[in-house]
Amino acid sequence: MTFRIEQLGELIVERRGSMGVRAAAAEIGTSSATLSRIENGQIPDLETFTKICRWLNVNPSEILGFQPVPDQPATAAVHFRKDTTLNPATGSSLGNLIVAAQAALRVRSTAGK
Repeated sequence: MTFRIEQLGELIVERRGSMGVRAAAAEIGTSSATLSRIENGQIPDLETFTKICRWLNVNPSEILGFQPVPDQPATAAVHFRKDTTLNPATGSSLGNLIVAAQAALRVRSTAGK
């Protein structure tokens, strides 16, 4: 199933059900203010996005709109987690780069068919 990044807030609200924002934020590992902003449409930084995807049990690629390359490990996520000082704008740019690379690979793989 594929979701749009704009649906992230809706997915959070649906997943937490009657659970309060503070309790859900504690489970996710973020602040309730941050979670509330995301539920209201703000795009999270990369670290928070990763935590939310883990909590939702959703592969980030399902939200970012790209298919993983078969037989290729997801090493980028490991590097992002190591860098706790990653600027949100840098994370967003890196995410856009990954999405563009995935799209280019899809085009190239379908062009040869």
